Amino acid sequence: MKRKKKISYAKYGYLFCIPFVTAFTLFTLYPIIYTILIGFTDFKGLGATSFHFLEDPFRNYKEILESPTFRTALGNTFRLWGWNFLPQILLALFLAVIFTNRRHKVRGQGFFKVVFYMPNIITAATVAILFSSLFGYPMGPVNDMLKSLGIIDEPYFFMQNKAVARGVVSFIQFWMWYGSTMIVLISGILGINPAIYEAAEIDGASSWGKFLYVTLPNLRTILIYTLVTSLIGGLQMFDIPQLLVAKSGPDNATLTTSCFIYNQAFSGSYMYNRASAASMIMFIIIAVLSAVVFYIMQDRSDAAEKKALKAMKKKAGKEGV
Repeated sequence: MKRKKKISYAKYGYLFCIPFVTAFTLFTLYPIIYTILIGFTDFKGLGATSFHFLEDPFRNYKEILESPTFRTALGNTFRLWGWNFLPQILLALFLAVIFTNRRHKVRGQGFFKVVFYMPNIITAATVAILFSSLFGYPMGPVNDMLKSLGIIDEPYFFMQNKAVARGVVSFIQFWMWYGSTMIVLISGILGINPAIYEAAEIDGASSWGKFLYVTLPNLRTILIYTLVTSLIGGLQMFDIPQLLVAKSGPDNATLTTSCFIYNQAFSGSYMYNRASAASMIMFIIIAVLSAVVFYIMQDRSDAAEKKALKAMKKKAGKEGV
């Protein structure tokens, strides 16, 4: 009797991967490799038909790191991100705890969640136009209100003040993203085993105690994810500073690294080589900071348990021999 030939379907899996691999190679991997290569050349971009590798391959990188404008942009980027992330995570965490309270349920939770998340749906261009109109000069709702209250006598050009321009950009970033962060934290809290909270209540833990010793430790992974994604997004901040404040504000007050890279590549002398070098510098900074965050916030107890288990297995193996 002939054995029935087995049909292997594994090959079809590779066939289904071909479209993704092709698209990834063409639209992600190739541009990244090309960007890295351009950073070591004299490629000027628009109209250029050829380029040459530099004798000093790191010349573009040195020029970027020595540039006062790049240093200003880097400082602005961290400043604007820090000013919006701290209140963002605090408010999102507060709202997440309120909405997941098992004893005192808030009425109309669905409505409030939608309202808080809605700014994240609005396009950056729309938000930039909205706030540009609010703080408009010489006519704008904020100026009109302050004049009617007698706080100012003449219209004030808000976007020509460094602190105000930075504050408005930071507030917009906070306002647009705290709802998204809240939803992520809510899903994390709902994933915590209710039995842990019940055990804490039996032990006499207060609401604050449950938050500190139950909620926060169990949210560690979600908080790492939130911090890393916010850090990556913050260091890539481009749309709001570029659209809201003309020419990056007074003394480049709202110039970010992404805006700096854009200016290098698409304005003036179209220096693609320097823009590519700046992009790779930012990639390295983001990668290093993300690794540091993961290392600092990793669960030490889990690592210690794995190490102890590995040592026990090794010992048991030696004894077996």
